[in-house]
Amino acid sequence: MDTTEMQPVIRVTEAGLYCAAGDFYIDPWRKVARAVTTHAHSDHARPGCGAYLCPEEGRAVLAARVGAKAVIDTLPYGERKRLGAAVVSLHPAGHILGSAQVRVETDAGVWVVSGDYNNSTSTPACTTFEAVRCDVFITESTFGLPIYRWPDPGAVFAEIHDWWAANRAAGITSILPAYPLGKSQRLLAGLDAAEGPIAVHGNVKTFLPIYEAAGIRLAPTVPLTEKTAPEIRGKGLVITSSAAHETGIIRKLGPVSHAFASGWMQTRAARRSRDGDRGFVMSDHADWPGLLAAVEATGACRIGVTHGELESFSRYLRERSYDAFPVPTRFTGEGTDAETETGK
Repeated sequence: MDTTEMQPVIRVTEAGLYCAAGDFYIDPWRKVARAVTTHAHSDHARPGCGAYLCPEEGRAVLAARVGAKAVIDTLPYGERKRLGAAVVSLHPAGHILGSAQVRVETDAGVWVVSGDYNNSTSTPACTTFEAVRCDVFITESTFGLPIYRWPDPGAVFAEIHDWWAANRAAGITSILPAYPLGKSQRLLAGLDAAEGPIAVHGNVKTFLPIYEAAGIRLAPTVPLTEKTAPEIRGKGLVITSSAAHETGIIRKLGPVSHAFASGWMQTRAARRSRDGDRGFVMSDHADWPGLLAAVEATGACRIGVTHGELESFSRYLRERSYDAFPVPTRFTGEGTDAETETGK
């Protein structure tokens, strides 16, 4: 197919990415009649839409985000569904439970919208990323700079356990803020409860039953309460939503040590800018090599770049003979506040 003559299958509108052939939006940032949702993070799942389509394994987390009364249709990964003059299928993105890439096929070609994805490191907390062949690939670029290269997750968990053990030996409680959907479960899927008691606080506990119902094994935890605080004090590890990590119950844990587990911890400047004692490099997004590998695996000549380093990643791809272009969204430049930092 001559992609230079291809008509847009998906275009940017005031409400988000829109497919006119199927009359639906992908991750709209306004209320729309029909939304195809890549995953349930708040910058991709907008409450109040008339109907949603998501992967089967993502239904429960999406309902928790947009409301139990929302109309949510589902598809198994890889199964096709006709919407108007378009055929849609959803494919694993490896980001969080139920995350998907959206493949859209029309007479004008095949486009894939990646959503957020992680093909750089594996995790038992969600289905592994699968590359999808297409004519046009719209990729995220959260970590679209060469400095971002993820270490082996096993080595990172060893660092976390060593930090926790050193704190425990000193009678210090370990505090690890983490986004309640995705990062918290990834940590709990890799932590060893034999090291000591693990408590969860804030919104972290909201999504744990959904992951466990999906068959994902997580380290056993207790909620952090007045009753459980004594057993955590001085020896336990607390995973808390970032908005809650300085509440009164935390102050009942005695001396504490804060750490962050995020892709942003790759740089010294980011580690110094955070009010924490340690920074662990762990992300649910693709790193630089992962982004390049994903682009190559699609076989696409045209690449749309969104969510992150739009201009720099687009320019790099153009220098390598791709027809690359930025796709602005409401969330361009994300990742600068505490909540998104613990979520990336």
